[in-house]
Amino acid sequence: MAVVPTALVTGATAGIGREFAVQLAARGDDVVLVARDVARLAALAQELSTRFGVAAEVIGADLSTSEGVQRVADRLRDADRPVDTLVNNAGFGIKQRFVGGDLDRELALLDVLDRAVLVLSHAAAPGMVARGRGSIITVSSVACFLAGGTYSAAKAWVTAFSRGLNAELAGTGVTATAVCPGFVRTEFHRRAGMRPSDIPGPLWLRPELVVREGLADAARGRSVSVPSVRYRVIVVVLRHLPFRLSDIASRLAARRRHRRLR
Repeated sequence: MAVVPTALVTGATAGIGREFAVQLAARGDDVVLVARDVARLAALAQELSTRFGVAAEVIGADLSTSEGVQRVADRLRDADRPVDTLVNNAGFGIKQRFVGGDLDRELALLDVLDRAVLVLSHAAAPGMVARGRGSIITVSSVACFLAGGTYSAAKAWVTAFSRGLNAELAGTGVTATAVCPGFVRTEFHRRAGMRPSDIPGPLWLRPELVVREGLADAARGRSVSVPSVRYRVIVVVLRHLPFRLSDIASRLAARRRHRRLR
């Protein structure tokens, strides 16, 4: 009897995380859905079970807390219910300046974007290696290639971590991939208090494309996935800019953000 693969997705109730859950269930994976809003998780679990005939498990957890992260890590370590794909997607943005900003919000950002990724990947990887298969996918951002405040810094860590982990895992049958999208039409910007109307239309991506290309690149064993040709071109330019020009671009972007905060 064939073993049905299982995928665990954090931040699964909306946006990119929800789309990961949908596409993974559509390909036949059972899913473990993680987020804070248990009611929305339950509704999604019912939808995926009905549409695709997969098993859908719900874990309510706040990944900004040690208790929440531990709850998910314990599930990932459960050898009797192995997880084949871990999608570290949970995240949020904060609309504030660093100087004079709320330090607790900055620390919560690091807890969710970086600490949770570290702990959950550490929990998942040993079992995957022992079984000789698995994938750790972490949603980063094109912002990681440009100095743009603490969000960019946190995403830069995610990308570097995934690249290093993918190199360490070479030959084990397990891969690690950072998916680095640009602007994606989700709830993210509204929740962060940002105005989507400030972003030019051609820069927007659909979650469906981001997830489809991210899963394809993970299957190829790539350490970094940049969905869409337009953003791959942007990343090539950003990565080859001299630091002086890159710093100028960062200052201009910071001025625009600061004007929106007034």
